[in-house]
Amino acid sequence: MANPVNIVEGSYVWVEDPEVTWIDGQVEEIKGDEAEVRISDEKKVVANLSKIYLKDVDAPADGVDDMTKLTYLHEPGVLHNLATRYALNKIYTYTGSILIAINPFQRLLDLYDVDMMEKYKGAPLGELSPHVFAIADAAYRAMMNEGKSNSILVSGESGAGKTETTKMLMQYLAYLGGRKEAEGRSVEQQVLESNPVLEAFGNAKTVRNNNSSRFGKFVEIQFDKLGRISGAAIRTYLLERSRVCQISDPERNYHCFYLLCAAPQKEIEKYKLGHPRTFHYLNQSNCYELDDVSDAHDYLATRKAMDVVGISQNDQEAIFRTVAAILHLGNIKFAKPEDNDSSVLENDESKFHLQTAAELLMCDPNALEAALLNRVMVTPEEVIKRSLDPDGAAVSRDGLAKTIYSRLFEWLVNKINSSIGQDPNSKCLIGVLDIYGFESFKSNSFEQFCINFTNEKLQQHFNQHVFKMEQEEYKKEEIDWNYIEFVDNQDVLDLIEKKPGGIIALLDEACMFPKSTHETFSEKLYQTFKSHKRFIKPKLSRTEFTVAHYAGEVQYQSDQFLDKNKDYVVAEHQDLLTASTCPFVAALFPPLPEEPTKSSNKSSKFSSIGSRFKLQLQQLMDTLNSTEPHYIRCVKPNNLFKSSIFENANVMQQLRCGGVLEAIRISCSGYPTHMTFDEFLRRFGFLAPEVLEENNDEKVACQKILAKMGLAGAQIGQTKVFLRAGQMAELDARRVQELGNAANIIQREIRSDLARRRFVALHSAAISIQSVCRVVLACKLYKEMRKESAAIKIQTKVRGYLSKKSYTGLKQSVIVLQTGMRTMAACNSFRYTKRCKKATVIQSHWRGHRDLCQYKMLVKASTVIQCGWRAMMVRKDFRKLKMGASGELQEAYDELEKQVKDLTLQLRKERRLRADLEEAKGQEIKKLRQSLEAMQMKVEGTNAPFKEREGEGAQIPIEEASSIIKETQVPGEVTGTVEALTSEVEKLKEMLQFEKERADNLEKQYADALASGEGKRLKLEETERRVHQLQESLNRMIYSMSGQFSELKMILCASSNSSSPSGFTARDDLDDDSSASSDTTSADSDFTFPAPTSTPPNFSSFSPGAFQLIVQDLSAAETSGTEKWENDREGAFDDFF
Repeated sequence: MANPVNIVEGSYVWVEDPEVTWIDGQVEEIKGDEAEVRISDEKKVVANLSKIYLKDVDAPADGVDDMTKLTYLHEPGVLHNLATRYALNKIYTYTGSILIAINPFQRLLDLYDVDMMEKYKGAPLGELSPHVFAIADAAYRAMMNEGKSNSILVSGESGAGKTETTKMLMQYLAYLGGRKEAEGRSVEQQVLESNPVLEAFGNAKTVRNNNSSRFGKFVEIQFDKLGRISGAAIRTYLLERSRVCQISDPERNYHCFYLLCAAPQKEIEKYKLGHPRTFHYLNQSNCYELDDVSDAHDYLATRKAMDVVGISQNDQEAIFRTVAAILHLGNIKFAKPEDNDSSVLENDESKFHLQTAAELLMCDPNALEAALLNRVMVTPEEVIKRSLDPDGAAVSRDGLAKTIYSRLFEWLVNKINSSIGQDPNSKCLIGVLDIYGFESFKSNSFEQFCINFTNEKLQQHFNQHVFKMEQEEYKKEEIDWNYIEFVDNQDVLDLIEKKPGGIIALLDEACMFPKSTHETFSEKLYQTFKSHKRFIKPKLSRTEFTVAHYAGEVQYQSDQFLDKNKDYVVAEHQDLLTASTCPFVAALFPPLPEEPTKSSNKSSKFSSIGSRFKLQLQQLMDTLNSTEPHYIRCVKPNNLFKSSIFENANVMQQLRCGGVLEAIRISCSGYPTHMTFDEFLRRFGFLAPEVLEENNDEKVACQKILAKMGLAGAQIGQTKVFLRAGQMAELDARRVQELGNAANIIQREIRSDLARRRFVALHSAAISIQSVCRVVLACKLYKEMRKESAAIKIQTKVRGYLSKKSYTGLKQSVIVLQTGMRTMAACNSFRYTKRCKKATVIQSHWRGHRDLCQYKMLVKASTVIQCGWRAMMVRKDFRKLKMGASGELQEAYDELEKQVKDLTLQLRKERRLRADLEEAKGQEIKKLRQSLEAMQMKVEGTNAPFKEREGEGAQIPIEEASSIIKETQVPGEVTGTVEALTSEVEKLKEMLQFEKERADNLEKQYADALASGEGKRLKLEETERRVHQLQESLNRMIYSMSGQFSELKMILCASSNSSSPSGFTARDDLDDDSSASSDTTSADSDFTFPAPTSTPPNFSSFSPGAFQLIVQDLSAAETSGTEKWENDREGAFDDFF
């Protein structure tokens, strides 16, 4: 890439910086071959002119979408343009037809939706913003229009986004390719779903990427004549087999192992698995899980993808059983017995894992143990069985695991291809190559050697394609051009693949000899390529060598080259797995064809990974050469896997490794600057203004400008101007010079104008100063005159003030004396007036109190009278209204009065009856007592003769006296008398008993009469209480009616004031005196009198006769004032009150 020329002072340039690679600044001074540049942060650096590049200050703020449009096509310009677009989330940029894709490390969902696909469908390349869909659409349109196969090569280092870019390409091609069905599933769906399956078994976490593809993949998507997807095939290259058994921290093994450990518990128990840390092949690194990734979810997604691509459930079961067997194989450990150099299983745990692996592989455990611990060597004479030491047994175990896994991966690829199916009638295809990028680590082994060999092949193809595109551009514009030389890496390819002296050939030769080691292999390389400019021997190592690739030097460690290059299966392992009872495992290891002779084994061709990979790579290059290639270069902006971070040094290294800068260099070797006529005239037209004034054709105008500038070698095409390297800088230098001259003229004119303006300003300032000075002098003179006049006035005022002051003092003394005398007189007068006023106040208060008491008495009396009168009138009015409407109130009153009268009469009757009963009872009792006394007297008279004998026998029963009388022998006359008396006594007893019974009945009747009288008394009291309650209810009703009449009066007053205001004046005047006291107690209305509970005593209870009299008076008033009530109701109410 040629360095810029014609850098002048004031030019904006790019300077190398150890931190940010390139930094912009402005040239301040040039001294010979060195320039002093002021960089952006105000620091100054000195750099050689050959290492300084011009900066395009007219570049768009958001960069250009095609870097071939850059004015200066060099490393800092490319880097700055990519950084500018990345900061705006514009991750895609063209370099001609090459698409550069920078990994955003974030989801940009709106960039890949269906609307975006529809937008790019059929759009010409370059018409819309750069996008991966544009490249896919260009490949599809070229295939459909030209009938030629196309290919899209996606490359970049690990973590740059190759896998995601490949997914987007296949998604867009599936969107364009119709819906060709195969076995109930669309072909494009199977192609898309093959990605997660291959990622699970072929991708792993590395230091640079969490989902790094550890194999190369070329997907051929076949189309029919209508442009629909009709078939597909997937070819894989160089699976990293060593990762199965060996990983470094913090990397991970292949995803499928971790997915299986996160499977549902039922499957984990079935396969006897556990946490990844329990397996030797997984616990060599401390990384078991990925951030924001669920292995359990990915396991289910992988099983679903297997269903889509056509892998049956039985095959899926066998696949994961085989993966579990590999994990158990890794946990088999070996120990050395004491008696010999053989090896045995270390412990019971190893035996358990061997037994489990044998069960999963469905083979004999003893045969598996023998295959791991022994080797069988067949010689023409005999068969020799040799035991392996523990290290050899571990190598045998790892070899078996790698072989099983590689065969399993190959089976998956073949199964996907057979399930999708290929179209034999397809004439066109689009191939998508997802290949590993250039790799250079601290430790580089056989895998990195093959990967870099692949990238050397692809870089050669890329250079040839870019060179071809550049020449096609020249042919299209019909310009004269010569052959462009570019750096060809054929010498590196010869160093690697040339026969018989290439590195791969020497490696195969070393593998064929059993005694070869990595030291002998390295020594062979040193001797063979000691004079090769691309091969470098390290000074301090005997097993390392360095190859100078196009992207830089890479130092390889040859320690494991021989082991990793050997592509054969141990016969014991082959026999063991061929005999497996599992059809899936047996199919992975089909029996080898029988050898016709014993010597055929020796004469058979040796097969190696390197040779097979070289053959596959050559087939891939043949396929790419037969197609029209499209390139996508993926770039990782930083190693932190974070968005919005752009590391210049990292990106620049990837651009170099990806060949982007080489493509730029090829462009710079010819005509790096292409500008349309319009752009050229807009930018450089003012260098020859006379040409623009002539109104020439754009092409002619461009020719005249180039001729005037004296640019030899520039070409005028059909639509563009082609400039050699450095000519653009020369034109820009002339442009800057012309702009500088114009700026000088403008500055001169501006300075002259500024000087004239300054002179005018100074002249005006001088005049202003003079005016100010004269004003100041005049002011000073005026001040002196004012001072003199002021002094005279001050003297006059002072003299007047002194005279006035003496007069004022005298006057003040007189006034003080007068004031004292007058004050004394006034105080005396004030005391007398105050005394009289207080006496007057006392008198007025006493009279007021006396009058107030009298007034209160009058008010109270008038209030009582008014309340009584108003109550009677309200009762009358209320009764009139009620009786006029329904007569219910009069009836209620009559009924109540009748009930009162009835109850009164009944009470009187009851009292009279009670008195009569008591009197009759008393008389009856008196009679009974008299009768009893008479009878007692008779009995005493009869029993007198016996009193002496009896003593105190007055109270002895008559029966005893009778018996005594009978026993006594008396004369017959006495006996007859006694009998008569006895019979009389019996009669008296009967009468007494009858009287007692009658007295009891009377007492009972008296008690009943008392109870009845008491009940009637209570009833009478209840009746009186009800009468009192009725009277109180009537009072409350009258009080309530008074409020209603008050409201009615207010309404009538309002209506009367509007209709006949003069009709009630007389009545109001008449009522003023009578209702003055009432107005003092009621401010709102004449009808607001106290509650019934506080009614005066003379109205609290009145007789029915008085109430009837009030009713009659109200009726009379109603009869006499009917006509007036009809005409003027308010007048009636005023008369009423």
